[in-house]
Amino acid sequence: MRMLGAPCKGDPQVVSGESCGEKGHILRIKEEMEKVGFAEVVIDPMGNVLGYMGAGETLIGFDAHIDTVGVGNRDNWNFDPYEGYENDLEIGGRGTSDQMGGIVSAVYGAKIMKDLGLLNDKYRVLVTGTVQEEDCDGLCWEYIVKEDHVRPAFVVSTEPTDGGIYRGQRGRMEIRIDVKGVSCHGSAPERGDHAIFKMADILQDVRALNENDAAAGTEIKGLVKMLDEAYNPEWKEARFLGRGTVTVSEIFFTSPSRCAVADSCAVSLDRRMTAGETWESCLEEIRNLPAVKKYGGDVKVSMYQYDRPSYTGCVYPIECYFPTWVIPEDHKVTRAMETAYKGLYGDSRVGVPANEEMRKARPLTDKWTFSTNGVSIMGRNGIPCIGFGPGAEAQAHAPNEMTWKDDLVRCAAVYAALPTCYCE
Repeated sequence: MRMLGAPCKGDPQVVSGESCGEKGHILRIKEEMEKVGFAEVVIDPMGNVLGYMGAGETLIGFDAHIDTVGVGNRDNWNFDPYEGYENDLEIGGRGTSDQMGGIVSAVYGAKIMKDLGLLNDKYRVLVTGTVQEEDCDGLCWEYIVKEDHVRPAFVVSTEPTDGGIYRGQRGRMEIRIDVKGVSCHGSAPERGDHAIFKMADILQDVRALNENDAAAGTEIKGLVKMLDEAYNPEWKEARFLGRGTVTVSEIFFTSPSRCAVADSCAVSLDRRMTAGETWESCLEEIRNLPAVKKYGGDVKVSMYQYDRPSYTGCVYPIECYFPTWVIPEDHKVTRAMETAYKGLYGDSRVGVPANEEMRKARPLTDKWTFSTNGVSIMGRNGIPCIGFGPGAEAQAHAPNEMTWKDDLVRCAAVYAALPTCYCE
């Protein structure tokens, strides 16, 4: 499978009005990195900003994506999502949890390392402000690894973790099913071959994947089967991450008119994958559904491609496949992160009075529900990845998004302590 297109060329430049926000964020991050004493700050041709602190041999990465989703219906916001607000405890506005807070904590975590004399000849710190994550998780790190030729020993994702340490996430992929038909006048539908009716049969089978059990007599075994050691050698991590799911997210059709039988129908599937599932297994699962096989050559199952330009005009094509990743609970990176955290804040999550009880009720080390740049860092490239970041996952993409100042400070402190714990 061809994973990537040709590398991007040229210096960063704005190519459209919609790009101004990302460029402004990147330039502001670069300015702050230089202000607090980063040794080297570069903006690559895709538009990612990479700041280096220290000169040691082992490179340790801290990643934060700096793009955000839109605000949706403004009526659902109690304040201006672009102006935001600030009080003694909180900062509100679109992107505060997802995930501008992460880049702030990472930049100042590196500054703490420098100010306290924690930098040494053992490690060098890389802080990245990355682009296009909301559109195509991990694309930025495909570019960083393969074109910038940067490969850290491990990377901390600073996506929001609600005070916890996250060691993985389910993967996802975007699948398309196309069905061909033959149109005819709607007054005599028997003369045609109705593509929507054929798709309706297929969608019942897709629904069965999501809802069925995995009993021996079940023809279409549900995705829950991947939690069973009889079907999945990685069942333990699958149970940790949670079962895969599939749902229809979009539907399209063509027809000569509203008085005709539709001659094509297509759907998009959002497929969430647990440990042990791959893009090949997910596509074959759809191709082997009884209704898909019934309609044979009239059905095409494929994976979407992503080829939208970054704000610099860089186009770096890739499949819409975002692999599952999970770092073992006994991995050196997991242990180092837990040591750094526990040395500062103890054995449980902490927070502000409004959320501390909820946080303490959850395990310190857990996993994300959503997807992150870890799909490329560890999922595609095998670089160990661990998650710890300010804010709350539930704030992501929600109206009235906000984050807590105490989280920003705590994350910066843990980031500063982590390299020493890892290199001991």
